Amino acid sequence: MLRSNSFRQKRALCQLRSFSSLLKSHAYINGKWVEAGNKDMFNVINPANGNVVGIVPNMDVNDAVRAVSAAKKALNNSEWHSFTAKDRSDLLKKWFYLIKQNADEISSIMTTESGKPISEARGEVTYGNAFLEWFAEQARRIYGEVIPSPIKNREIVVLKQPLGVAALITPWNFPLAMITRKTGAALAAGCTIVMKPAEDTPLTALALVKLAEEAGFPDGVVNIITTNKAAPIGDYFCKSLDVNGISFTGSTEVGKLLFRNSSGGIKRISLELGGNAPFIVFKSANLENAVEAAVSCKFRNCGQTCISANRFFLQHEIHDEFIELFKQRVAALKVGDGSKPGVQIGPLINTTQFNKVCTYVEDARLKCAKVILGGKALNELGELFYSPTIITNVPSSAKLYTEEIFGPVASIIKFKTEPEVIKAANDTRRGLAGYFFSEDIQQVFRVAKLLELGMVGVNEGLISAAEAPFGGVKESGIGREGCHHGIDEYVEVKYICFGNLKY
Repeated sequence: MLRSNSFRQKRALCQLRSFSSLLKSHAYINGKWVEAGNKDMFNVINPANGNVVGIVPNMDVNDAVRAVSAAKKALNNSEWHSFTAKDRSDLLKKWFYLIKQNADEISSIMTTESGKPISEARGEVTYGNAFLEWFAEQARRIYGEVIPSPIKNREIVVLKQPLGVAALITPWNFPLAMITRKTGAALAAGCTIVMKPAEDTPLTALALVKLAEEAGFPDGVVNIITTNKAAPIGDYFCKSLDVNGISFTGSTEVGKLLFRNSSGGIKRISLELGGNAPFIVFKSANLENAVEAAVSCKFRNCGQTCISANRFFLQHEIHDEFIELFKQRVAALKVGDGSKPGVQIGPLINTTQFNKVCTYVEDARLKCAKVILGGKALNELGELFYSPTIITNVPSSAKLYTEEIFGPVASIIKFKTEPEVIKAANDTRRGLAGYFFSEDIQQVFRVAKLLELGMVGVNEGLISAAEAPFGGVKESGIGREGCHHGIDEYVEVKYICFGNLKY
């Protein structure tokens, strides 16, 4: 049940409520703001200071059943069923403009519950909102086909129709963009949705749903449930015959579990999972550009992004020079409470993530890696702050090499030849994103094709855009989000044969 709040926590919660009309303490099912059926609640904590910044329903499977039932009913409701592609486009545009108008409030909520710097939160609102704008436009471009028939009295027509009820499970590291990237595509296609945001960051998602309500989506089309007991609800989504598809962004381990549990019903599933991104700097690279890209690619959101650079491979000719420039830039980064001016790196999201970073760095030390910057907790700032860290001579046996760190730690590995680094970069079961820097045009095309990745940044460290397909290969996922390909996850292709026609 709900924990008692200290005076400091109550004051912080009241202060946030006083400036935000979008801070919600209920979930949203069938057009109504509701409590959990069992009346249970849980606290949302600011990772920068431990204050309670929100209280939301702690829902269970019974609530998930209510939400899915509402979505199924709305799917067949004459109002939503009769919406044209233009109608859906107009609704998404209204939602887009409402988010744009309320960007400052949403950014403040995001920073308070996730800890990311306010500048990054504002950037995420702009980036994430672009998916609604994009899919509002794509809603009118979900084209079918007329295929030439091999038989003279037949016509072959192909339609794309809504998949049905879509369950969307989103992570805490991008609490707005991961919502809009999924909901924009699903709603554009004509699906109805049930969202389950991460327990660490439900407030941003609830704020978005409040604006979706204002935009005018019919009852039951958009639903959201909040919980810190995600596993039983995820299992229900997998096994319910009323859920036609699942889209999940999160860890590879949970993704595999959802994939396995969905197999009984041959359910459509889209997975955007973990990575182990290589960041390769060849000797021909522009080092200043590579260093700037390395800083943004590694330390954005305190390193807590699925496409953050994880392993830095430096060709031996430029190894020392790159490290010196990189060290200067990283040492200058300002760490602190994300709501404060000038802060570039906030806290890690929770104790589990903090302990993981500490454990991985210590593992590397024990395996003879060398910490040349950072490598310690910043307890004077708070319980979840960790110093921006650079570690060299990282062996292939270290967890920093084999696993995704999801923290502000850059692992450096020296290499000599192109074939050597390609083999090392591909030596992982993860294949989400990667980056390399080279001014040799022959090498650029060669390496881009050889890397076993779903996304490759060439002389660029920030590659995400609504217009581009986002997704990985190997154990980094199935399907693509964003781009026109994102719609494909939420439509069924229907072939219609018109026979015995008379011309």
